[in-house]
Amino acid sequence: MAARFKVGAWLMPQHTSVERLRAAWREADLRGVDSIWLWDHFYPLTGEPDGTHFEGWTLLAAMAVETSRARVGVLVTDQDYRNPDLLADMARTVDHLSGGRLVLGLGAGWFERDYAEYGYEFRPGAERAEALEGYVERVKARLAKLNPPPLGEIPLLIGGDGKRVVLRTVARHADAWNTMAWRFEEGTRTLDEWCARLDRDPAEIERSCFLTAPEHLDQVDRLVAAGARHIIMQVGDPFDLGLVDRLLSLARESAA
Repeated sequence: MAARFKVGAWLMPQHTSVERLRAAWREADLRGVDSIWLWDHFYPLTGEPDGTHFEGWTLLAAMAVETSRARVGVLVTDQDYRNPDLLADMARTVDHLSGGRLVLGLGAGWFERDYAEYGYEFRPGAERAEALEGYVERVKARLAKLNPPPLGEIPLLIGGDGKRVVLRTVARHADAWNTMAWRFEEGTRTLDEWCARLDRDPAEIERSCFLTAPEHLDQVDRLVAAGARHIIMQVGDPFDLGLVDRLLSLARESAA
């Protein structure tokens, strides 16, 4: 039976250990998820602010070689943490490590503590949003120059739902878009409007969203009806992949 939507597992690299993360992404891959994700932060987002935490892209390289089926990525990479040409090279390398399974997730950034602690300038939100398109263009330009190139076209996912700038950038450049489930319906309508303005076929952009709690599974039918084609469950340590299994079951149910 064909699945109604793709299923992702988003593993929070906070309040955990590398050993438990490795066990979780191997198990998620075995269970048949379509994608496995990490995030791009330097401190926990919930719980003890100074709890254990690990950097996303170095973890992603390990995930790339310890999984074999699912697409892998960072949901999403902050544009301000790495030079765009460097990020393109990192992405190409991880793409090779994964056998061509990387999804390159990019976003404007938002977590002020990361910026302050690591010495990055925290520009106003409008400035960060406006800068994203130029960043995306530089990443694409560098990917086209690398030798060897990626194993194939690396899908570009952009996260965020800013109506005026971010979704315009999604409409121009992205292969996929992601936002919070509770903001998906409004965001996807706005994205369609931008596609119409820019003469982009909206069907070319995979619509995705993420859930953060068990009760959010009740929203799945509504999200699919609104156009979600990839739904991602965020899980933390202890990594309850039972929630991912429930999402997989919903995905496999008949659309009828």
